[in-house]
Amino acid sequence: MSALELLLPAGDFEKMQYAIAFGADAVYLGMPRYSLRARENGFKKKELVHEAIEYAHKLGKKVYVTANILPHNHKVQPFMNYVDEFLQVCKPDAWIMSDPGIIMYMREKHPEQEIHLSVQANTVNFATAKFWEGVGIKRIILSRELSIKEMIKIKDHCPDLELEAFVHGSICIAYSGRCLISNYMSHRDPNQGTCTNSCRWEYKIYKKEDIQPQSLQQNADATKSARTQHGDNYVPLQDDYYIEESERPGEYMQLDEDENGTYLMNARDLCGIEYLQELRDAGIVSFKVEGRSKSVYYAAMISRAYRRAIDDMEAGKPLNKEHLRDIFATSNKGFIAGFLDGNPGKSAQKFDNTKSEIQAYRFSGIVRDYDNERKMIKVEPRNPIFVGQTLELCTGKADQILTVQKIINEKGNEIEQIHGGLFYCWIPCENNPGEFALLREKMNEFDSEQIQLSK
Repeated sequence: MSALELLLPAGDFEKMQYAIAFGADAVYLGMPRYSLRARENGFKKKELVHEAIEYAHKLGKKVYVTANILPHNHKVQPFMNYVDEFLQVCKPDAWIMSDPGIIMYMREKHPEQEIHLSVQANTVNFATAKFWEGVGIKRIILSRELSIKEMIKIKDHCPDLELEAFVHGSICIAYSGRCLISNYMSHRDPNQGTCTNSCRWEYKIYKKEDIQPQSLQQNADATKSARTQHGDNYVPLQDDYYIEESERPGEYMQLDEDENGTYLMNARDLCGIEYLQELRDAGIVSFKVEGRSKSVYYAAMISRAYRRAIDDMEAGKPLNKEHLRDIFATSNKGFIAGFLDGNPGKSAQKFDNTKSEIQAYRFSGIVRDYDNERKMIKVEPRNPIFVGQTLELCTGKADQILTVQKIINEKGNEIEQIHGGLFYCWIPCENNPGEFALLREKMNEFDSEQIQLSK
């Protein structure tokens, strides 16, 4: 069986460093202009990608470059020209691609390049997997909508094909990312890398009679909707309802519904940490985490949680539920196992609000330096830090309790509190925590044994 890989997102160079420091075997980052994270891409120049690849390779880690947009005609040739220039500077371990045409061109012009098929290609059956294997794809990133039973069947038909599966992160309300809500709402096309995550915004619902007629007329283009032909067992809405997004007051969009409900919904997050053994048995060789637009803290905590779970699994140990502490140390919409154990149905959606559910900790700051003489850490605050506060100092290996005895600002003055922002401060710390360390504050009591995910 192939060695297992923990694959983390790298939204920028620093996030990559922390993902690796806290346990990732490989990272994926966006190719400038041609990945599905055009706005949150910290690698807008190929020189930065080159630097990232060099850094990872020195540590024995891998870097996969994402180039998975679905390009229109005017982007095809510029893409191939860019690849020619890119490969003169950068030597990625593989490409993550989705469009059949540009995959064909890549195979023709650069046959030595390893290609992984993006989840954006929506591979959900063994026939499709066999087709892509036949045209030279080394690995397929399976659609999030697959159960483990379906993954097993794909592996049975394609035993030599590497399979990768998402185990953690946001779940798109659309089919593996093929969504048009953001385009409709903000004229930013998710399939071109500019999704605004409109499905997670906060909306208010209004009945038609509660809205001024002129407002509806002004929003006519945004509210036109063809009513779905419903089945005999479905009772449609009896009135016309409209939604208003909290950041767009006065813009009303008609709320359409069919027998399955309303589609503009906020999906819960995926957490498959309890299914790692089943996924491995199904032939999955790479466990992928979503979140290139998320924080350094997220990259570190989720990397550490899954690293520990994978190491325990390979040592023949059962899942230590204490690893869930790092999972719930990050903001989340509530966790489900996605489709791993079958269709989650209504449990996949969070109907009441978009606020984070159980969050045991809050990200307090990044440790930037250590002064051996003064025995102090230099901290970049991300949330308020005050004298007397109890924090946890987290590294890739362990945590330690740190009580804030005093705070020294950049001018050398002692202060009582500092807020997150552009400023640094110094805090007493007896031992040097090392190059990559984070501070977090305990917000809620967390009993790992009381947490119920999916099993």
